[in-house]
Amino acid sequence: MKKFSKVSIVLLLAAFVLSGSRSAFAATAVNLGTAGNFAVLGATTVTNTGSTVVNGDLGLSPGTSVTGFPPGTVNGIKHVTDAVAAQGQTDLVAAYNAASSQTGAVTVSGDLGGRTLTPGVYNSASSLGLTGTLTLDGQGNPSAVFIFQAGSTLTTQSASRVSLVNGAQACNVFWQVGSSATLGTNSNFSGNIMALSSITATTGAVINGSVLARNGAVTLDTNTVTKATCAAPVVPPGLAFAPTSTPVPSATPPQFPNTGIPPNNNSSALWNIIIPTGAFLALFAFCLARKKRAI
Repeated sequence: MKKFSKVSIVLLLAAFVLSGSRSAFAATAVNLGTAGNFAVLGATTVTNTGSTVVNGDLGLSPGTSVTGFPPGTVNGIKHVTDAVAAQGQTDLVAAYNAASSQTGAVTVSGDLGGRTLTPGVYNSASSLGLTGTLTLDGQGNPSAVFIFQAGSTLTTQSASRVSLVNGAQACNVFWQVGSSATLGTNSNFSGNIMALSSITATTGAVINGSVLARNGAVTLDTNTVTKATCAAPVVPPGLAFAPTSTPVPSATPPQFPNTGIPPNNNSSALWNIIIPTGAFLALFAFCLARKKRAI
């Protein structure tokens, strides 16, 4: 009887710990606000050398010097020291703080090369580096969020790469950098960099995401920077509802708007609570029934 009671207590405690661990490192998508409209946003200057292509808006505030366009190309709108750029910087501060305040992070340090990471929050008290390839595995969830908190610098080496697999999307990857970020020559980077100071993309670096500097300069050199947009969720054919009447064909099929806002994660968060709680209650009922039979 005493032995059973001890085993029961251990099992119940294990179930409780496991129920909490499922969502311990869950990350919440960072709302970039109007800063999310920018592929490039600087504070003091934006400087370019060579045939850089910016796919998205380019902004600067409160500085006034944007140079190198042309020869660089901006496939978007340039906002230099205007109200739009100022609001972008305000929203960037809020987004930076939201990313830095997320808790329950897994501690990482040094070089991230060669690792495969699942969705969550990752924190380094000092700098982060990347040599080779970092793989971010979305585990089949297009809403999977990855947040990296670097207390100091972010530095990627030449030809390094951030690879997104199994549904991971660049729009849901956020790099909160406590000082400055430097992307190596011919590197291929994914995610939105929010740096407290400056961001430098060296020759040939390709960025699938945004480079957003709060207090310093953005320096570009023959780069391609493409603002990341989340793909619309795909509904499997077997889950689609059959129409109750014959639809009237139209010349232009209706399109769902692509807002760039990550799909809501509330349902997955709810299941993270329901599933472990149900398992805990089931185990509790089982132990109680065993105890009654023993009596």
